[in-house]
Amino acid sequence: MSNKITLKSAGQSVRIEEGELVGFQVSGHEFMHQKGNPGWRNVDTEMFPIIGPTAEADFRVHTPKSTAVQDQHGLLREMTYTLLEHNITQAVYHKTYRANTQVVNSKYPKKSTEEILSWPYDFEFKKSFELTENGLEIVFTISGEEGMPFMLGYHPAFMLHTQTALITTENNEYSIEEVLQVGSRALHVPNVNSITLHDDRSLQVLTEGFSHFMLWTEVPNMVCIEPITFYPYAVAQQNLDEGFMVLNQDMAQFKVLLKPL
Repeated sequence: MSNKITLKSAGQSVRIEEGELVGFQVSGHEFMHQKGNPGWRNVDTEMFPIIGPTAEADFRVHTPKSTAVQDQHGLLREMTYTLLEHNITQAVYHKTYRANTQVVNSKYPKKSTEEILSWPYDFEFKKSFELTENGLEIVFTISGEEGMPFMLGYHPAFMLHTQTALITTENNEYSIEEVLQVGSRALHVPNVNSITLHDDRSLQVLTEGFSHFMLWTEVPNMVCIEPITFYPYAVAQQNLDEGFMVLNQDMAQFKVLLKPL
C-alpha cells in the first residue's frame, strides 16, 4: 500500500504520509502547518505512553511493573505506522509493541543520554482518519494489558494566515503572543474539551476522552493545539507517574474532531 494517502469529501481534502496528517484543506484553505516552514519539522504526532520531558528524572518513569526508560513524550513516535485499510474518506493505521522491546531513541546522542527506550507492557495503537460532513475526525484506540498505565497527547500544528490569530474557549482567550511567551513548557488550558482557532478561516477542535489542552509555538506563523490527558508540568519529572490513566477494559478510545467554521 502507498505511504501517501489522499482523502476527499465535499470540498474537503486530507493528505496523510505514513500516518502523519500533512494537509487538511477545505475549499482550498490549508489548515495544517507545512513541513519546511519555520516552527516545527513535523505536522502532527502523538505523545504516548507518557507526556512531557524526563531528563530531570534520568529518563526513568515508574510503572506498577518496573521502571521504564522513556524520553520526552514517549516512545510511540519512534515507531512506524502500518496502513491497515483505506478508502476515499477514511484511513486506518496502527503500531504494535511487545513489552520490553528495545526502541532506538532518535534524540541520542545530541539531545539525550539514552540510546534505547522501552516499556514493560504490550500494546496496539490505532489511529484512524475519517472525513465527515462536520470535518476531519481522528480516533485513537489503545489496546493492551488491562491495568497498563499511560498518558495520551495529540500534537497537531496549524498554519497561521494572519498576525491577529486568537485561540478561545468558552471562558477564555489566548493570543499567539501569550503562547510564545510561555515557551517550551506550553500554555496549559485545563478542563475543556473544545477550543477554537480564529484566523482568516476559523477551526474548532472538539475532543472526547482528553481532559485538557496545551498550546505551544516558538514562531508566529504556526501554533500547536494539543489535546492531552495530563499536563506534565503539574508535577516534578520524578513524579510523572502521578498523571497516568489506567487501561481498565483492554481498550480505550479518544476522539478529536477538526471542524472548519
